[in-house]
Amino acid sequence: MKSIDLKVYRREEKGKSASRKLRREGNVPCVIYGDGEVIHGYVKERELKDLIYTPEVFLINIDLEGEKLQGIVKETQFHPVTDRILHIDFMKVVEDKPVKVYMPVKLVGFAKGVQAGGQLYQLMRYIKVKGLVKDIPDHLEIDVTDLGLGKSLKISDLKFDNLEILEPASAVVALVKLTRAAISRMQEEAKQQK
Repeated sequence: MKSIDLKVYRREEKGKSASRKLRREGNVPCVIYGDGEVIHGYVKERELKDLIYTPEVFLINIDLEGEKLQGIVKETQFHPVTDRILHIDFMKVVEDKPVKVYMPVKLVGFAKGVQAGGQLYQLMRYIKVKGLVKDIPDHLEIDVTDLGLGKSLKISDLKFDNLEILEPASAVVALVKLTRAAISRMQEEAKQQK
């Protein structure tokens, strides 16, 4: 898992008016929780750009006014109109405790069904997994080479070392659909064989 450094400042004032004031100053209120402790703080909004507006998942090296912590983004709240970040929650990471994260999915390989004229559709861009931070990769790589026409790849077909998949087994990750061109080509071949 990739890591990123982030400076977090403690805040004493809580509530809506204090949060609004922080936002006007270009900051984002945040909470760091885990190990039974809750820390209220804020982050400079410009420092969140590389962390939030990317499909990657990061292990965050948090500098809390000199105190070093590690965490992951648990939840981000956005303004419904402007899409600015209103609030962000971080969860502390402890090396020997598993974490639950949504990992980006990367399909690799040239599917047999696509070679036969079908079209590949990726239905899941992220898969929720549980594991120790040291075992979590940058993304989940899934080989679709053996995926034929009209076939699908489900969660039950996947297995990753040292990771537990927390999605329904019947959920479809990717599938190859027949295109009109493939259907007409199959019909032409069937006519020629008669």
